[in-house]
Amino acid sequence: MINITFPDGAVRQFEAGVSALDIAKSISEGLARKVLAASVNGEVWDATRPIYTDTSLKLLTWDDTDGKSTFWHSSAHLMAEAVESLFPGVKFWVGPAIDKGFYYDMDLGDRKLTEEDLAALEKKMNELAKQNNAYVRKEMPKAEAVKYFEEKGDEYKLDLLQNLQDGSITFYTQGHFTDLCRGPHIPGTGAIKAIKLTSIAGAYWKGDEKNKQLTRIYGVTFPNQKELDEYLAMLEEAKKRDHRKLGKELGIFTMDDDIGQGLPLWMPNGTVIIEELEKLAKETEEEAGYKRVVTPHIAKENLYLTSGHLPYYADSMFPPMELDNTKYYLKAMNCPHHHKIFSAEPKSYKDLPLRLAEYGTCYRYEQSGELFGLMRVRCLHMNDAHIYCTKEQFAQEFRAVNDMYLKYFKIFGIDKYVMRLSLHDPAKLGQKYINEPELWLQTEQMVREVLIETGTPFVEVAGEGAFYGPKIDVQIWSVIGREFTLATNQVDFAQGRRFNLEYTTSDNGTDVPLIIHRAPLGTHERFIGFLLEQYAGKFPVWLSPLQVKILPISDKFMGYAEEVKQALRKAKVRVDIDDRNEKIGKKIREAELSRVPYMLVIGEKEMNDRALSVRRQGKGDAGTVSLEAFVSQIKEEIEERRATQD
Repeated sequence: MINITFPDGAVRQFEAGVSALDIAKSISEGLARKVLAASVNGEVWDATRPIYTDTSLKLLTWDDTDGKSTFWHSSAHLMAEAVESLFPGVKFWVGPAIDKGFYYDMDLGDRKLTEEDLAALEKKMNELAKQNNAYVRKEMPKAEAVKYFEEKGDEYKLDLLQNLQDGSITFYTQGHFTDLCRGPHIPGTGAIKAIKLTSIAGAYWKGDEKNKQLTRIYGVTFPNQKELDEYLAMLEEAKKRDHRKLGKELGIFTMDDDIGQGLPLWMPNGTVIIEELEKLAKETEEEAGYKRVVTPHIAKENLYLTSGHLPYYADSMFPPMELDNTKYYLKAMNCPHHHKIFSAEPKSYKDLPLRLAEYGTCYRYEQSGELFGLMRVRCLHMNDAHIYCTKEQFAQEFRAVNDMYLKYFKIFGIDKYVMRLSLHDPAKLGQKYINEPELWLQTEQMVREVLIETGTPFVEVAGEGAFYGPKIDVQIWSVIGREFTLATNQVDFAQGRRFNLEYTTSDNGTDVPLIIHRAPLGTHERFIGFLLEQYAGKFPVWLSPLQVKILPISDKFMGYAEEVKQALRKAKVRVDIDDRNEKIGKKIREAELSRVPYMLVIGEKEMNDRALSVRRQGKGDAGTVSLEAFVSQIKEEIEERRATQD
């Protein structure tokens, strides 16, 4: 008999070889129908896989992130089976689950898929799903696996096998489809009730533009049609809010092939938003006692060897340039530069905490296949800062950073968020992580205690920490439910020693400061991309590139329109006049489409009364007010940085 420990601490005994699905059935048939996979001692397994040792067990359903991921990965295999049945000879690369759904990369030879092909594949997937074929796991020696794919002439799977160790190779089969896969998978295809293949794209093999371009099919599935319908409705709304579409329409940013992929050019309207965000950050950080610094865009190789980013981070850095027999790298992160500023002058305990802030420009070599509008770029402007403090000051400083996040959430109307506490993986110490096991446990507990004491919602994720310490990734959701990683708050117990940073203690000894890396507003690129979706381009007044559009009914009211413009400019309001010889209806429609928060219509009555006929974007007529009253009202709205257009 083996002991199975459930999440509530209850322990039950079962025969060795029992599966999570068997255990679910012993509780209730209804529960068993919902089980998609299982967490076995923290590792996600097939619900049908036999368990032979004492185990901590959690049954995973659709309500669990790992349950959804298993469901969608299994759906990718179902799609591959449909593709193989309709297009014999296809070769597959990888088919992972993603945040919402799945994709599979494949080599279809010269065939180009169409929307009609997607419809046919959906139909075939539904047929196969109804067969309720089991997903069957089979372990296989590496030599046998290599032979299998050599006989098929599949260079893609043979390439994957090169990096796999003998004894760790598994195949999965459902129906007539077999694939190299580590799993896990759901018990059977019958759980997949609602299917939608959403798009076709090109994807370079291994994400390298020098390799062959494969076909990528995206899809999403659900356990019932209602959830699929709701998701598709959300998808339609997301298309309207796509930051790439809105960014172009509103003149926020542009991309140009002569500049390069992932290198956005900020248009005048986008630059206004950047400057407002920087103004907010600078005011907030000045109040919190930060000192601003500026650092160069390049540095010698030795700086990044000292920091440890080389070799850990080399794949994400641009190749080096060589000058006078010295290698220089484009700056991929600001922290090593800030450490040098800390060490430039002697420090004592009286100088701590020292908070150094910079909106630093960094360059990271994202693979071309991973670039996505403003969300994944190669040039980024980061709301960065590093706090150097004593161990005794750590909790207060870390808490203050979290409070700064909460302040920003209120300003931008972010209601749903969670802090993801990313921990180290003990098995990868010395490889992916600094080999200091005791310090890892100590600093992880320090962060955990701050989150618990402040009542901050958080989840723990193993194996996602920075190489020098645990971190918090801030996950936020837009108004239509899309998740974004906004920013980070990291603890660093290694860099201080690597850079020989020290301060004089109160007893005239020396100690190494703890370092907090934080970026509450993330980067301009990702945050503005999020805000475009969050507001659907209808920015709150304080953040809107153009805050007021004056719409004179005819040229004879231009004198008063100019007077209104100057009064608003004196109050630091961004304002323009539509002086075209067009009908007022057209001027209003176009101002609405350009998402200007306020429109001021000026005619005979307004001019004579020194008043303004006010319209609000999306809300129509807001009444008539005096010029002085409107200036006072909008000035107050801007200064308060109200979250939405009232």
